Amino acid sequence: MLKRIFDIVASSLLILFFSPILITVALIIKLTSKGPVLYSNERVGYRGINFRCFKFRSMVSDQSTRKSDYEIALAGQEKGILHKVKNDTRITWIGKIIRKTSIDELPQLFNVLIGDMSIIGPRPLVPFMLKHLPEFKEVRCLVRPGITGLWQIRDRINNTSAEFMIEHDTEYIENYSLIMDAKILLKTPIVVITGEGAY
Repeated sequence: MLKRIFDIVASSLLILFFSPILITVALIIKLTSKGPVLYSNERVGYRGINFRCFKFRSMVSDQSTRKSDYEIALAGQEKGILHKVKNDTRITWIGKIIRKTSIDELPQLFNVLIGDMSIIGPRPLVPFMLKHLPEFKEVRCLVRPGITGLWQIRDRINNTSAEFMIEHDTEYIENYSLIMDAKILLKTPIVVITGEGAY
């Protein structure tokens, strides 16, 4: 209950604080490329309930050149990693900037406000990935997914394996405390500024 109150207050304040950036980025995306400002895809949330996770659109909207989340997740599954394509030609120039600075994830504050997500928690995964990890799904769905968390602030740039993600998400869920949340919250700006694991 205390965590949910924190999420509501924090997300409301952060939306107000970042509103100039939110508006500016939205205008740039709208004026420089065709398509919607926001991109959303299905993720698995608290108690296994799926929801639409919001992000600023960072890619061209031409459906003929876009890979689906399924295809990207499948490629990662085959390689045993959480796959993310480097130097993806579908990414727009503003998309490169907002991805590197994690600004593309600011719309997820609205997911937090409406109760789909938390400020801190495991990363929300696509249904396809959890379908292949049934035992982990039970643990993962005990809490709301978060914008930032243990996996995000640790050495994910050199550790993109599913095992690394599972290990840290499970550690967070099983050892959750307000002190742990505070430590993650303090470390997150450093990770964002240095751009660790972002591209």
